[in-house]
Amino acid sequence: MSLHDDAVAVLTAWTAPTAGEERLRAEFLDHLAAHDDAMLRACVPGHLTATTAVLSHDGARVLLTLHPKAGMWLPMGGHCEPSDTTLAGVALREAVEESGIAGLQLLPGPLALDRHRVWCHPPHSWHLDVEYAAVAPEGAEAVISEESLDLRWFPVEEIPELSDEATRRLAARGRAALADALTPHDRGAAGR
Repeated sequence: MSLHDDAVAVLTAWTAPTAGEERLRAEFLDHLAAHDDAMLRACVPGHLTATTAVLSHDGARVLLTLHPKAGMWLPMGGHCEPSDTTLAGVALREAVEESGIAGLQLLPGPLALDRHRVWCHPPHSWHLDVEYAAVAPEGAEAVISEESLDLRWFPVEEIPELSDEATRRLAARGRAALADALTPHDRGAAGR
């Protein structure tokens, strides 16, 4: 199965939690049907990307990057590469590359969809963003990459104003997905 086929399968199976995201899901599927290169940056009108909220082991904090072009605190994420085979794989690869944290565990997803204007093809194009969350090992330390001005952990409830609602939504959904994934024994251990 190709990355394009994987994206179609993922988005076809995904149940959108809001009416707005259901419209985005349909838009993303239409875009995939219309563009064989929809997964690649070369697709001028827009292309699918993957974003990952990296959460602390207990879900209390989210790691955000100060994005050099956007000038905002955002989750890890980016473009698909020709060697990628799944959207989940893109999400995990980007999270590891941009956080410098080995051993991230991707939560089942996607958790959200977002569409935003970007500067890939001037004057602008669109990122059709499929969003995931991953959990860092306890005690993980982030390492700033060339793609970031800074990396910081923020409490999920205290994401800085210099961010956006999509980031806040993804962090909250990631924390909820982590809580759902923990067994009762794990929940007790995480609270210690």
